[in-house]
Amino acid sequence: MGYRLSKIYTRTGDKGETGLADGRRVSKDHPRVEAMGEVDTLNSQLGLLLAELAEQALQQPALNEISEVLAPCQHRLFDLGGELAMPDYQALHEDEVERLEAAIDRWNEELGPLENFILPGGSRLIAQAHVCRSLARGAERRCQQLNAEEPIRAVGLAYVNRLSDLLFVAARLIARRQQIAEVLWQAAPKQPD
Repeated sequence: MGYRLSKIYTRTGDKGETGLADGRRVSKDHPRVEAMGEVDTLNSQLGLLLAELAEQALQQPALNEISEVLAPCQHRLFDLGGELAMPDYQALHEDEVERLEAAIDRWNEELGPLENFILPGGSRLIAQAHVCRSLARGAERRCQQLNAEEPIRAVGLAYVNRLSDLLFVAARLIARRQQIAEVLWQAAPKQPD
């Protein structure tokens, strides 16, 4: 692959617009740019989760499987960003959604049913998985917002939805494999009338 950027700054965005690959110039708060930004933020936080998983896996090898499932997700999120930036570009495929579903099903068998609402926490790693989950939900909302104005491919919408589910299950699995109790939600005490 040759060089893609010869210069990092172009000064073309200084007035609040950015260029898309199809030649259009749109405002930096355009739904397409918002969706691209949320996907990028998720990808960055997923990178942090993967780095922390790698560190913890040195002492807890059972975490390696989680990394193996999540690592390709960074690449697929980059593909999704490409599809958002270049509306005619198609990179994501349904088999990747199916890969996430298979991992969710496999991990859920180990975890058993969810019996209560859980809160993000218990360890830094568990909390980071929940940060990624919540960012995936935000990316999904931004993609749906864009889809209402300019339809995007259904596989991208399905992928980011399934990824948020996967990250929720991953957070629970990390807790189990680290032998850390999940932080269960406790309802506020009822106030007397």
